[in-house]
Amino acid sequence: MHPILFRIPLPHRPLKAWWALVAIVVVSLVYAAVMQRKQQKDSAIGGVVLAILAGAGAYFARAVQFESPNLPIYSYGVMLGLSLVVGWYLTLGLAEHDKLPKETMANCYVVTAIAAIVGSRILYIVTNLDEFKTFADVFALRRGGLVAYGGFIGGYVGSWFFLARHKLRLLPWADVAVPSLASGLLVTRIGCYLFGCDFGTRLGSNAPGWLKKLGTFPHWAQGTLDAGDGAPAWSRHWEIYRGMPEGQELLKNNMSFPVHPTQLYESLVGLLLLGLLLWQRRHQKFRGQIFFTFVFAYGVARFLLEIIRDDVERGEYGPVMAEHVLIPGALLLLSVGFVFGIALGITNARARSVARVLAFAPPVVAYAILKPVSFAKSVNIQLSTSQLIALVSGLLVSYYYAKYWQDARKNPELAMSLGNEGMVDAADDRDDRRDPAEASEEEAAHDEPVPGTDAEPTAAQAPQAKRKKGLRKKGKKGRASQTEDETTEEEDVGAAGDPAPET
Repeated sequence: MHPILFRIPLPHRPLKAWWALVAIVVVSLVYAAVMQRKQQKDSAIGGVVLAILAGAGAYFARAVQFESPNLPIYSYGVMLGLSLVVGWYLTLGLAEHDKLPKETMANCYVVTAIAAIVGSRILYIVTNLDEFKTFADVFALRRGGLVAYGGFIGGYVGSWFFLARHKLRLLPWADVAVPSLASGLLVTRIGCYLFGCDFGTRLGSNAPGWLKKLGTFPHWAQGTLDAGDGAPAWSRHWEIYRGMPEGQELLKNNMSFPVHPTQLYESLVGLLLLGLLLWQRRHQKFRGQIFFTFVFAYGVARFLLEIIRDDVERGEYGPVMAEHVLIPGALLLLSVGFVFGIALGITNARARSVARVLAFAPPVVAYAILKPVSFAKSVNIQLSTSQLIALVSGLLVSYYYAKYWQDARKNPELAMSLGNEGMVDAADDRDDRRDPAEASEEEAAHDEPVPGTDAEPTAAQAPQAKRKKGLRKKGKKGRASQTEDETTEEEDVGAAGDPAPET
């Protein structure tokens, strides 16, 4: 594996941290000035706030310096950056297709991305407090430490705050944003694989050779990274088997034992989710449908993958129960949520019925695999942080999926609205209620010459002016005739008695 893609040579002198922060200050102020000229006050304020924060950071970090012969470029960081670029074009393209304000959505994407990175770091810190001895460790991102679910939650909160400020609905944005989360999984998990983190449990001896090869991680040379002497899988195995014959085998081969390459599994999940979400957009019935589909589908996939994950940096929460009860029971709840919620999105009735039946296969299979030979030998476990979030979020979106689906059946147009059509409809209603005679007078006044200008039309304009005047006279005559007809009609109704009530 390649945790470091390449290294950039550095000058033989210390590099001051405040240099980079001052550069951020300058760029932020220039950006704020440009946005102010474009009369985009929110963006300008954001640039100023970023400049202030960077300036404060430069002051407090004025004594911090780095001195190294080269700057390592980490594979995970490259893949994370690539995922943000891919997500940018994918999200804004879908936003434009859904007629969302593109420039506002672009700013929202930036806010969401920053909030997602912060959220992913916070969740990692909360679940691994023992790793953070000093405040500076919080910012040591080069050692890794981001949790996908923390990023989803942070991005959701950041989007909500930004859109609430602009008085825009969250769900239309969420629908165009979650496909980029799927593409992000596809790309960033490849970075995880190159780094070696988020690995799985040991493969059995009867596993295919190609899978064993994919799941074998090397022992890095000492000093490759600031922390750790080997790929996380090798380090984990050395911690378990040190002083045992397996430990000698690790040192001899300089490789970890074959494990499930769960990073690649989740990358494949991202690809499948991207296809599912783009397909679901073609059959969308309400705003939020794509978002709910992603949350549920990823939750189920992540819950299953966590069963075969073996890294210890995940945290555990919730009740302690027998493994063969807790895992199938949680999957059973998700199956029920699918049957009464997410399955409604399958338009074909026969396919929907088949999917509902197959939804109960995971809990049955999980129970069959995890059930011990003797109940006295059952293993007690807790759900991991990601499993708990997957379970709770999956059940929540199943409920709202069913609720919004029923609302969409009653009012399809309102279910697919962006939330600002009411103002447009009100303006159209005002135009429809205008008196035709008043409208004609306004048109005539518009055609009359402005005082102080040439009152008479030119020779070239005379035929056109004459034709407009004739059309206005014809329109007035037609309206007068229509008024007479309506008056006659009302007299006839009055003579015949009151009309029958509408039904």
